[in-house]
Amino acid sequence: MKKEMKRLGKMAIFEGRKIRRKWDEKQEKWYFSVVDIVAVLTGQKDSLRARKYWNKLAERLKKEGSEVVTNCHRLKMEAEDGKLRETDAASVETILRLVQSVPSPKAEPIKLWLAKVGYERMQETVDPERSINRGRTNWQRIGRSEKWIQQRMMGQEIRNKLTDYWKHHEVKEQDEYAILTNIIHEEWSDLSVKEHKKFKGLKTQNLRDHMTDAELVFTALAELSVRQIAETMESKGLKENKIPAKKGGRIAKNARLELEQKTGKKVISGSNYLPQGRKRLR
Repeated sequence: MKKEMKRLGKMAIFEGRKIRRKWDEKQEKWYFSVVDIVAVLTGQKDSLRARKYWNKLAERLKKEGSEVVTNCHRLKMEAEDGKLRETDAASVETILRLVQSVPSPKAEPIKLWLAKVGYERMQETVDPERSINRGRTNWQRIGRSEKWIQQRMMGQEIRNKLTDYWKHHEVKEQDEYAILTNIIHEEWSDLSVKEHKKFKGLKTQNLRDHMTDAELVFTALAELSVRQIAETMESKGLKENKIPAKKGGRIAKNARLELEQKTGKKVISGSNYLPQGRKRLR
């Protein structure tokens, strides 16, 4: 349960928008992406513009002698391209001070939200099942079906077991996880993660949160196969784990091709769960 909680906690949702965050085990506090918070406050959907706004604001705050900027930390978080990159992050206390420097109608709502998500994480430390239930509630609130939610959570559990295997068999977190994940995805879908996101019209969004039922099932089949093959081969390190990544992905690909042949329908879909005005045409 703790591992599930940790992975679900990498993103927080504010009014349908994802805000990246990272939990510091030693200090027992959240660190939120400053750029994501600024994007919400300023109504920017373009992360580049939000970053530019933050850079200018940071310069002004420095000149004013504010401690907001000095209290920010450079932490690695998932960027738009799916890779982990350093970005400014700050604790709830620092973010609350930052909010006061940005004139925005979202200021008060986001203050209340920050207090709430911070409190929830402390509860989840004691009762990890709260995190899973909250994830289910969030998906229900944005209109996902129970069937989709079950498949998403099942896929996440399978993913967790795979990354646990990697972690204990000399695969480095973050960059090497991303390399192996992309190999698996490309093997079963014939698209890289980046290409699949582009096909769906996604940018910063999590690909799996916009997969169809079928895409979730084949992703899970691929990752389940990879883990079982890796365990059989006792693969260690990035180089050895590339072999089961390709073999497991290929198992799911063969199943996908057979299903497509039987039904005459493609599994890979350009559909997404973006707001109606931003949906990609199929």
